[in-house]
Amino acid sequence: MNATKADLVDKVATGTGLTKLETEAIIEGFLRSIIDTLAEGRSIEIRGFGSYKVKKKRARQARNPKTGEKVFVPEHYVPTFKFSKDFKEMVDRGIQKRISDGTFGKGEKN
Repeated sequence: MNATKADLVDKVATGTGLTKLETEAIIEGFLRSIIDTLAEGRSIEIRGFGSYKVKKKRARQARNPKTGEKVFVPEHYVPTFKFSKDFKEMVDRGIQKRISDGTFGKGEKN
């Protein structure tokens, strides 16, 4: 089961003692800050988590997969995210622990 933003709000609110409204405002502000910073052309590095960057994609010819028609894709920018080595290792350790406990993939909400 995928976690939603509401699930994350619940988890953070429970862990911090903040209300769900306060937590949602913080998460919304955090996400908006990421978008605004990337839109300014700046990168973001959160040590132990990962880094956000914007990549420039050149203009190119592509093909509509349904019709086969050639289409022009203009130059555009896409956000990218790369997880840190520490983050990947923490996730792997957590998954390995849950696999050995028999709790991995059981659809828990918490």
